[in-house]
Amino acid sequence: MEKMDFSPGVRRMLALVGQAAPFDQGREQMKLLAGLEITTKAVERTAEAIGEEIVEREQKQIHQALQLDLPPVALGDPIPILYVQMDGTGVPVTQAERREGKIEGQPAHTREVKLGCVFTQTACDAEGYAVRDPDSTTFVGAIETATEFGKRLYWEAHHRGWNRAHKKVVMGDGAEWIWNLVELHFPGAIQIVDLYHARQHLWNVARLLYPGEDIGQKRWILRHQPKLDEGKIEKLVGYLRSLAPTSPELAETLRKEADYFQRNAERMRYPEFRRQHLFVGSGVIEAGCKTVIGTRLKQSGMFWTVRGANAIIALRCCHLNGQMESYWEDRRAA
Repeated sequence: MEKMDFSPGVRRMLALVGQAAPFDQGREQMKLLAGLEITTKAVERTAEAIGEEIVEREQKQIHQALQLDLPPVALGDPIPILYVQMDGTGVPVTQAERREGKIEGQPAHTREVKLGCVFTQTACDAEGYAVRDPDSTTFVGAIETATEFGKRLYWEAHHRGWNRAHKKVVMGDGAEWIWNLVELHFPGAIQIVDLYHARQHLWNVARLLYPGEDIGQKRWILRHQPKLDEGKIEKLVGYLRSLAPTSPELAETLRKEADYFQRNAERMRYPEFRRQHLFVGSGVIEAGCKTVIGTRLKQSGMFWTVRGANAIIALRCCHLNGQMESYWEDRRAA
């Protein structure tokens, strides 16, 4: 089947298989499950075309929300705790889409997908640890600037009931773009730096202080990680700044890491966050980077255009968020 004017039912199937697996696997699934002989290129073109329609639909919704400035009071039941998490992950792109990498003169082989998620929490377990509400997570993402992504995530959070939440929490790693977006779009929210990401910064120091010495590194971590876990960030920063570096590399690392902890001190009051039974790790978005993006767009041999990647990301998020029926209904009504 070479034609592209497929029936609505076939288009729905192509969207489903195209967002889930490589296009050639989608071709095989169409033959196996529906008995249809469709080319790999037809799967790709149809899935990306539907994804682009979803992108256009989302952009209209975001533009309308920003134009209306979203009402301060939203209809619906109160939400005890609503979380927003965000992160970035690289996707391999075609040569024409590559930009200059970290090494001067060498282009990066990937472009960053900014991915965000929104979910709710109404309870904690018997030990007081936060429990995410089942089926409450929705995702948004794209290869785009932080400014554009901020608008996207702002719309999703308000669509999910940001204004109805008693507690609003934003989580991420130490990337500056994340906290700039938080200040712009989510002022007043509780801000938390992922504890496990912060611990990795301590390990960076340990490896430089004790290169090749696993026992020395672990001993140093056991001694100084409690300062981080207990939210005693000022003590940790003071200690890092007091160390006498033995090399320029170590001096620069110590300065950067001390600055990192000092800059994020109020986002690292982990005992206070735990007393409120909040999450202190951003595992939901980290898992999302793997399941939403990695399993579909980062397989061996894949290279994407930005337009194609964004179409499939939009299609995949729409499917995983349970919004495909809404899309089809809107399309029929148009």
